[in-house]
Amino acid sequence: MKLLQPTDTQAAIDVIDAQYGGILSSSASVLVPCKVYSIRENRVISGGTTVDVRLSKSSQGTWRVTATHPAQPGAPAANLSAAARKVLANGQISLPPASAADIRSGQVHDSVLNTMLQLAKTYRIGVSVIRSGHPLDVFGTNRPSDHPRGRAFDTWQIDGHAVVSPATSRSLITSYMRAAESLGSYNVGGPYQLSGAAFFSDQTHHDHVHAGFRS
Repeated sequence: MKLLQPTDTQAAIDVIDAQYGGILSSSASVLVPCKVYSIRENRVISGGTTVDVRLSKSSQGTWRVTATHPAQPGAPAANLSAAARKVLANGQISLPPASAADIRSGQVHDSVLNTMLQLAKTYRIGVSVIRSGHPLDVFGTNRPSDHPRGRAFDTWQIDGHAVVSPATSRSLITSYMRAAESLGSYNVGGPYQLSGAAFFSDQTHHDHVHAGFRS
């Protein structure tokens, strides 16, 4: 991850999670939210990003990295909505650096933010991706993703339990998925197929819960 390390100082990288942004038979996107710590003038400076790592599968069956796309959240907005300020201050919502920067940029819809706040009344939420660092289109299609438009968020951890872990209670994940739908998400993906038009499950979403919004 040379692209994450400043050239003029020492740095350490803490990978928060790695989840699929999409997977096909011979290509994949893996989203890697991470924190970066560097030392400058005897002070520890913390930052980070989310990197969309693209991979291709060779004819021999081995995967190799073909491209890396770091998040570009944009500059902080001059004014933030009340919902944005509340999410940034909420101790029940864990945000990786790029997702926090997404919110500070003012480009995340209040539908996403208000849903996070409501979910946080019941769950401790580990967010992996909101807007930046996600493929522009739904992987393998030309259909725009809700993420870059600030209308979706992914959850990799619920109450301290990784969604991808076999030890995580199925009922915890499904109750979280149903709660997201009840709060207005029209497109809830996860490791389990639930009844209802809003829900879906596929290989890409076996390791996180996606919640998308129309506006």
